[in-house]
Amino acid sequence: MFDETQPWTTTSLIVDMIRRFKLPLWIFPLAIAALVAVFGWWGNGQLRKTIEKELKAQLNATLNANVTALEIWTVNQLKLTTSLATDTSVHDLGLRILEGGGTRGPTFQTDAEQLASYLRPRLKLMGYETAHLVTTNYTVVATSQRNWMAAGQPISEAHTNKFAELFTAGQPVIITPFKPELLLQRRPLKFGPGLQGTNADPRRNVRLLPAKVGSSPGPGRGRRGDITMMQVAAPIRNAADKICGALALIINPDNEFSKILSVARSGDSGETYAFDQTGLLISLSRFDSQLRQIGLLAATNSSSTLNLRLQDPGGDLTKGYKPGENEEAGRPLIRLVAEALENEKGVEVEPSRDYRGVPVVGAWRWLPKLGFGVATQIDAGEAYRPLHVLQWLFIILTLLLLLFAVGMFVFSYANAISRQRLTEAELKLKQLGQYNLEEKIGEGGMGAVYRARHAMMRRETAVKILLPDRADPAAIERFKREVCLTCQLTHPNTIQVYDYGHTPDNLFYYAMEFLQGLNLHTLVARFGCISEARVIHILTQVCGSLAEAHGLGLIHRDIKPGNIFLCQRGGAPDCVKVLDFGLVREFRNTNIEQNAPEEKAAIEGTPWFMPPESILNPAHSDPRSDIYSVGALGYYLLTGGNFVFEGETIWDIHQRQLEGNPIPPSQRTANPISHELEQIILRCLAVDPNQRPQTADELRESLLATPHAADWKLADRLAWWGNFQSEPAVENTTTDLTTPRATVSISITDKIQHYGN
Repeated sequence: MFDETQPWTTTSLIVDMIRRFKLPLWIFPLAIAALVAVFGWWGNGQLRKTIEKELKAQLNATLNANVTALEIWTVNQLKLTTSLATDTSVHDLGLRILEGGGTRGPTFQTDAEQLASYLRPRLKLMGYETAHLVTTNYTVVATSQRNWMAAGQPISEAHTNKFAELFTAGQPVIITPFKPELLLQRRPLKFGPGLQGTNADPRRNVRLLPAKVGSSPGPGRGRRGDITMMQVAAPIRNAADKICGALALIINPDNEFSKILSVARSGDSGETYAFDQTGLLISLSRFDSQLRQIGLLAATNSSSTLNLRLQDPGGDLTKGYKPGENEEAGRPLIRLVAEALENEKGVEVEPSRDYRGVPVVGAWRWLPKLGFGVATQIDAGEAYRPLHVLQWLFIILTLLLLLFAVGMFVFSYANAISRQRLTEAELKLKQLGQYNLEEKIGEGGMGAVYRARHAMMRRETAVKILLPDRADPAAIERFKREVCLTCQLTHPNTIQVYDYGHTPDNLFYYAMEFLQGLNLHTLVARFGCISEARVIHILTQVCGSLAEAHGLGLIHRDIKPGNIFLCQRGGAPDCVKVLDFGLVREFRNTNIEQNAPEEKAAIEGTPWFMPPESILNPAHSDPRSDIYSVGALGYYLLTGGNFVFEGETIWDIHQRQLEGNPIPPSQRTANPISHELEQIILRCLAVDPNQRPQTADELRESLLATPHAADWKLADRLAWWGNFQSEPAVENTTTDLTTPRATVSISITDKIQHYGN
C-alpha cells in the first residue's frame, strides 16, 4: 500500500535520514507538531496585524461614508429650510405675523391661516412633518397645523440655546432628535421685539398641557407611542436685514436621520449610531428587538432613540449576564463614546464592551458643528473570525500530530517487540532449520530476505521470511500460493524456488536461488536509456519465462522493472530472472473463490504497468495482461525511465491508460528506436487486448524479427558485465525491495466510487 499522491523520492529521503541517525519514528511527527506550533504562533501574529490593519481601514471607511452622507443630508436640510424661509409668500406672511408680536386679531388669524395653507403642500412634498414660526423671545406664534392655536406657546427649554445661536449668528441650525413630550412644557414669557426680553429667567411655573390621544403632533400635544423628532430652523429677516424670528421645520429622524447612519455597515453585526454629549443615543439602534429581550428597553413599542444611554453594563447581556441593582448609576460610558467625547476622533481594534456588553471594535468622531458624535462598530467575534479559524486549525493540526506521534510511539514499541520476536525466530531457524542465515539483504511488503547457506550442500541461497507482524491469514495464504505456484515453474529465466516450510513457531519461509546483479530499475537509474538491441535481448527472455507460466495457466500480474533481475548464470552474461510471483493468478480457473482471496475486495499491481482490463475488472486478466506490462517495461527501458502514462494520482494514471493514447517512445528519447520495435511496443499497449500480441511466444518471435535483434552480441555482454563487476559498488541481492515504484492494493469499492463519478 502507498499514498497515491506522495513524492516517493522525498519520502525515501526522509526515511533514509531517520534510519541514518537512528531516530525513533515517533520523533518525526512530534518535530512536525512543534514546527506547526511555532509557525502557527508566528502566522497568528502576522495574520492579526494584517486583520487589524484592514479592520482599521474598513471601520474608518464605514464611518467616513456615514458621516459624509450625514453632512450632505444636513447641508441639504439647511438649504431647503433657508429656501423655504426666503420664499416670498412665506417670508411676507411670516414677517407680518412676527412684527405683530403674535397678537391675535383679524389680520393675525388671516395671515396664520394663509401661511399654514401655503406651507402644508410644500412640507408634504419636501418630507417634513410640520412647521413652526418662532419669535426672537422663543415663542411659537404660528404653525402649519390646522387645529392648533399656537399663540403664546414657548419652545422647549432644551432648544433655546440653538435658537439663540440662530438669532445671534443669523445662520440656519439643526436641532438634534428630541421627544415631542419636551414641547408639552409651557411657561409665561415677556413678548419683545428681540432678544432683550430673554435676560430675565422665564424657566419657572412649568405645567403640562393634556394630550389628546390620536391628535397630530405639535406644541402642547402628545403623540401616540414612543416617537422622536428633529428640527431645522432658518432666520426670517425684515427689510433692514434684522432677524425678526425663525421658521422651524419638524422632521421624523427615523425616516431620514437614522437611515442615513445605516448607509454603510460592516458585516452582519456592524452598526453606526449617533449620540449626544451626555452619551444618550439619538439615532435608532440596529438591535432594538434584542435590546427588549435583554431588558434595556422596557416597552414593547419603544425604540432605542433617546431611551438608551450608552453605558458599559459590565458583562455580556446577550449571554445572560445580570448586572446588580445598584450598578446602573455608576456605570461608565462605553469606550467608543467616552473616547469621542474626549479625543473627538479615532479607531480602536482592541475589543471593548458596547452597550449590550458584547465585545466590539469600532471608530468614532465628534461633530462640533452638529453638536453630536457618530460611532461605527462591529462585533469582535465577527471581525476576528478568520484569525480564530486559523487558530483552531493550527490547534487541531498540532493535536492530531501529537496524537499521531503517540500512535507512532506505540507502533514503534510494538514493532520493536515484533522484531525481537523475529530475531529470536531467526536464531531458532539457524539452529533448527536446514539453512544458516547470514545477513539481511532486503525487506519488502510481506517479508524480509536473507542471504543464507544450506547446512548440507553449502549452497548460497536467498531465504524469504514472512514477518510475524504481517502474518495474518490472508498474508499467509498469499505467501503459500506464491510458493506453490512458483515451484511449478522451471524456465531458466524464472527465479527457482528450492524449499518451503515453517518453524515450530509458525514462522513461514521459502528458499530460492541467490542472485548477484541488479534489477532493471537500478539499471536505468544508473545507466539511463538502454539500447534497442539490449532491450530486445531482455524482453525476449521475459517472454520465455512468461510463456512457461501462461502454458501452466498462470499469469504474473506484476511485471515491472523491480521484478526483472539481470545477472550472470552458468557463464551466460545478461541473463534475465523474473521475480516475485506474489500476485500470480490461475486465469483458466473461472472460480474467483479459488483464486487470491483479496481479488474480491481489491485490485493489485503497479499502476504504471497495470493493463486497462485489470483496472476495470481484475477477474478478466489473462496472458495478454502480462503482454501489456511487457510493452510498458520496454517503453520504460527505451526512454530511460519514462512511464507510458504519468499522473499525480493513481486515478489520473488509470484514466489515461483507459483512454489509450501513449506518446510513441521515439518522441521521448534521443536514443534511436527502429520503426518495427516501436510498433511492437505500441501494439502491446493497446487498450483492447485483442489488438495486442496474443501470446508471449508471438511477442518473442516479433521481437526477434526486428532489424537489431542480434546486435547485442555475446562479446558486448561480456564486456559490459566485466566493467560492471569492476565498479566498487555492485548490488548483491535477490531483488531490489526498495524500488520506489511499489506494488499497490486498491479497494474495489474506492475504484467503483471513483469511476462511477
